[in-house]
Amino acid sequence: MTYDQSLIQTEQLRKTIRKDIRRKRNSLTPEQQMHAGEQLCNQIKPFLTANKVAALYLDNDGEVSSLPTIAHCQQNQVVTLLPVMHSFKKGYLNFQRYDVNTQMVENNFDILEPKLNAQNTYSLSQIDYIFMPLVAFDEQGNRLGMGGGFYDRTLSKIHTLEHKPKLIGLAHDCQMMSELPQQSWDIPLDLIITPTKIITPKY
Repeated sequence: MTYDQSLIQTEQLRKTIRKDIRRKRNSLTPEQQMHAGEQLCNQIKPFLTANKVAALYLDNDGEVSSLPTIAHCQQNQVVTLLPVMHSFKKGYLNFQRYDVNTQMVENNFDILEPKLNAQNTYSLSQIDYIFMPLVAFDEQGNRLGMGGGFYDRTLSKIHTLEHKPKLIGLAHDCQMMSELPQQSWDIPLDLIITPTKIITPKY
C-alpha cells in the first residue's frame, strides 16, 4: 500500500468514526445533556481559579455543554475566551474575550462567536487553558475533531511557545474509543475531561 492509499484509508476510517460518535452524542436527551454539562463543570472547577485565562466554546451538534462552565468562569473572575474565525488566515482561529455584554454574530457554520474586536483578542501564550470540543478521543490523548482542522492548524506551533496553554478535551463518556487512527497533523491533548472522568493520556 502506498503512502497516499494509506492516507485515504485512514481518512475514510476517521469519517466513519465521526458519523458514529456524532450519532451517539446527538441521541442524548436535553435532560442528559444538561446533567452532563453540570457534571463536567464540577470536574473543571478546580482548574478555574480567579484571574486564570480559559478558552472555551459554545457547544454545537451534541457536544457536551460548556454553558455551566462558562457561567462559573464569569462568576469567579476567570477571564473567558471563545474561538473566532480568523479574519484573514483562512482555517485558523483567534481567541477573543467574552462576557454577558459581548456582541455575538453567526459564523459560516451558523455558530455564534464574538464580533471581531482586535483589542479583545488574546495570543496563545496569554492563555492558561484551552478547553476544546471533539468528536472522539482515546486514552493516548488523541483527539478527532469535526474534520475542519481549525484547532490543529491554530495550535501547530504551540511547542515553540515559552508559556504553553494546557490543551484539555471535553467530551461525553460515550465519545471515548480504545484507539483512534492518527494523522501527522493531529495535536495531542494534555488532559481529557468527561462528566465522570479526568484522563491523563498514556503517551
